Amino acid sequence: MISNRRLIVPYAAPFLVYVALASIIGDSISPEVNYILRIIACSAVLVWAWKWYFPLTGPRSPIGSIGFGVLAGVIGVIVWIILLTPFAPTTDVDPWSNTSFVLRLAAAGLLVPFFEELMMRGFVFRLALQWSEARKMKEDEPLQVALDERTINDVRPGDWTWTAVIISTLVFVSGHQMYEWPAAIGFGLLMALLLIVRKDLLSCIVAHSTTNICLAFYVLKTDSWYLW
Repeated sequence: MISNRRLIVPYAAPFLVYVALASIIGDSISPEVNYILRIIACSAVLVWAWKWYFPLTGPRSPIGSIGFGVLAGVIGVIVWIILLTPFAPTTDVDPWSNTSFVLRLAAAGLLVPFFEELMMRGFVFRLALQWSEARKMKEDEPLQVALDERTINDVRPGDWTWTAVIISTLVFVSGHQMYEWPAAIGFGLLMALLLIVRKDLLSCIVAHSTTNICLAFYVLKTDSWYLW
């Protein structure tokens, strides 16, 4: 058994690398170079960590999960725009160059959904589930039990608790700017519901990708750069 404590690094590393490159050196280099670095570095970490990840598919048809994912992604972008618009700063934001737009689209639409869903609805959701189960069993130190005596690989697809839904959503929200929190809460709950219904991570990844791609083209079409 590979304990959850040992799985923290593989599941969190791609997310942390992406955030670090964005926040630490984001202002010192051009957006194009920054996104190229993020794409290369995070892709490399994902390849390295892939052997520790549990399967993305579940007991249901992958084709069905892709279809449900696309549908949920369209709903997700509507939810995101509705909940973000009242809180987003409306100051003038310069449009992205064509190159920057393509690179950001590639990162947000193809890369981010993988590592963010693996961490949030994959690791955090399952760890919180096992922590809540340990608490229910009256373990003296439920968090330590969940970290050192459990592995998320043993969680059955579709298992859930409200604790897992709430904690995974809050962790997801914490990775966004404050004005994005209402939208992130709505989207996080939608992804948790999709995970429970479809019993796999594939549908969540497809949905997240669909939402990000649709949002990018909505921003491009409407010139609403403050939303992205």
